[in-house]
Amino acid sequence: MYCWQCEQTAKGTGCTAFGVCGKDPDTAQLQDLLVHVTKGISMYATRAWEMGVKDDKVNHFVLEALFTTVTNVNFDVERVASLVRAGVKAREKIRTAYEAACNDRGVEPDTLYGPAVYEFATDTNDMVRQGDEVNFENRFSNIGKDATALQELTLYGIKGMAAYADHALILGKEDEQIYEYIYRALDVICRPEQSVEELLGLALECGKVNLRTMELLDEANTETYGHPVPTEVRVTPVKGKCILVSGHDLKDLEEILTLTEGTGINVYTHGEMLPCHGYPELNKYPHLVGNYGGAWQDQRKEFDEFPGAILMTTNCIQKPAESYKGRIFTTGLVAWPGVEHVTRDEFDKVVDAAKQEEGFAADAQEHKIMVGFGHNAVLGVADKVIDAVKGGDIRHFFLIGGCDGAKTGRNYYTELAQMVPDDCMILTLACGKYRFNKMEFGDIGGIPRLLDIGQCNDAYSAIKIATALADAFDTDVNSLPLSLVISWYEQKAVCILLTLLYLGIKDMRLGPTLPAFVTPDILDVLVEKFDIKPISSATEDLKTMLA
Repeated sequence: MYCWQCEQTAKGTGCTAFGVCGKDPDTAQLQDLLVHVTKGISMYATRAWEMGVKDDKVNHFVLEALFTTVTNVNFDVERVASLVRAGVKAREKIRTAYEAACNDRGVEPDTLYGPAVYEFATDTNDMVRQGDEVNFENRFSNIGKDATALQELTLYGIKGMAAYADHALILGKEDEQIYEYIYRALDVICRPEQSVEELLGLALECGKVNLRTMELLDEANTETYGHPVPTEVRVTPVKGKCILVSGHDLKDLEEILTLTEGTGINVYTHGEMLPCHGYPELNKYPHLVGNYGGAWQDQRKEFDEFPGAILMTTNCIQKPAESYKGRIFTTGLVAWPGVEHVTRDEFDKVVDAAKQEEGFAADAQEHKIMVGFGHNAVLGVADKVIDAVKGGDIRHFFLIGGCDGAKTGRNYYTELAQMVPDDCMILTLACGKYRFNKMEFGDIGGIPRLLDIGQCNDAYSAIKIATALADAFDTDVNSLPLSLVISWYEQKAVCILLTLLYLGIKDMRLGPTLPAFVTPDILDVLVEKFDIKPISSATEDLKTMLA
């Protein structure tokens, strides 16, 4: 195997024996093969779309296939193998439709190559071996390291974007331009020759399309559950039977809340589900009693101590400990060998498991934190914020957020947040906030100094807030007293970074380490164009940002 798509990749270069995330070589090889068949689908689909031939089922499959290969989603060999087989059928379906359209118009179909004509095995073991034939190392040797780096940057951005698009699709929202770009971009990546300039443009276009994708997801969430409002969330346990919902998917949480209404079972969020408490249509359930634990990388200890059932939605799963393996369930695209996988129609199994567990014996001492500062809430008090800036009460804004992880160096973000002066505000989102979101930061003129904007899925809110402030001050985002300090872990963070670059935002600090898949020459281009900086020390970076 060779995998270098996450920040924690082994030795900062790539996982070659076993994934730091827990991914075994067979799963890694099959995920490479799944990407390969998705490229084959895209080669036919982009040509079919040019002729007006489209297929919703193929579109939806491609989103799910790409999302499946995001870090910490699917670790089950047989489930990934079944997706490859489904991908072969989808490729043949869109190929047949494309060739029929060509025949109807009296034109010859293009002679395709690579993933479009690759003969996929059907036996799982043979498929694993094929995965070794199509991984990045073969492309590296064919087109050179810099072009390969930009291919990987675009591919990982597309994976993250597919995850956001899938979240939106679950709530009934989609946009054809997302599929059109995915197909076209993957088709370009499959061409025998590509220039660095062409691939850099393709990567930045990913950022453009991802902006629309995040906007679509924001529409899906807010139209379904209402705009988030500032809300106090209990972060200590309440006596009683309990279910913990982790991951990102709001629909899954709603289903659990509906199913457990009136049963006496309390529901807790975990990890990136914390912001769900700010949505009125979710917070209306009185048995949504709080948030338990912190970021995803601490789940083995926290899940072991949680005395109830656990449901993992979307990504962020770690290898379950034997102590709770019998009471954790996966759903959607998430899978782990030996862990029971359930559909939404089978969530009663999660409820039954919760009834069998002890639950919390007593209330813990109450402690609450604030969430719910999405763009609608923040812009609702924008006049106060603007007046505070003009009056000198607010000197600077810091966006300190992103994906968290277990790798050393992430204490930087805690130190930076603690060092931010009292006349400055901190915006945060994603699970990186767990480094400091239970600390006291006080307020400025009644406005909390720490504003939790939401999940990584809610990065659109941060963009809307920044652009609205820029408009209010008749300037651009780069001229605001705003510093972006981003932690990254997986591919959702990559597509958000590409969106920020597409918007022309400069002088971002990225860490704790820079992506292994970005070569020195490509990094030089990004530094020259966008002034991206690696984080250094909290003290030095803060001094520079406030200068």
